[in-house]
Amino acid sequence: MTTKNTPIQPMNLVGKQKKYLRGLAHHLEPVVYVGREGLSDMLLQSVNDTFKTRELIKIKLGQNCDVTKKTAADQLAQMTGATLVQLIGKTIILYRPNKDLKKEQRIILPKK
Repeated sequence: MTTKNTPIQPMNLVGKQKKYLRGLAHHLEPVVYVGREGLSDMLLQSVNDTFKTRELIKIKLGQNCDVTKKTAADQLAQMTGATLVQLIGKTIILYRPNKDLKKEQRIILPKK
């Protein structure tokens, strides 16, 4: 697992902003699944590719995943430059703003 091309630094979100993002993520389906390979380069590339089309993603840890959920959440957030919004059960919610998206596709966070 390498950390080349690490994107922007994660944002510091206040409670109100995290709550808003959790509400948006509630109805999302997981788009990335972590399996027995754990946090491989291929998985990180998949997460980064997903962030090119959306700003908020859900990641599901499989039963065969050898990495603990807290470690996986922290490492995924750090390695992708995303902000950890929530870790609930084996589901990780990450947010990373993307200025390349169309204005109507971007998430407008509440003021601090």
